[in-house]
Amino acid sequence: MIKHIVFWKLKDDNKKKNAETIKERLESLAGKVPGLLKIEVGLDYSKTEESADVALYSEFESKEALRLYTEHPDHIAILPFVKDIRTERRVVDFELNE
Repeated sequence: MIKHIVFWKLKDDNKKKNAETIKERLESLAGKVPGLLKIEVGLDYSKTEESADVALYSEFESKEALRLYTEHPDHIAILPFVKDIRTERRVVDFELNE
């Protein structure tokens, strides 16, 4: 199993609305991408200097499934919006050996 975790800091303009839009659009991928086992998007409430604004937690059957996710048309359609409203992105992909 592959875990894919992403954190974004967003620009201040319409931050709350943009965070909600990211959440809605990413969660809409559930059931559309083969090999995507789980997808959760959380919005930060702590608002500290160290906080990210949005967190994505997702699980995939395999590295190949994660690759297919990154190439999926519905995922690609979200990217321009996210890239336009973010100031920072951090990602961690790791394999869980069961």
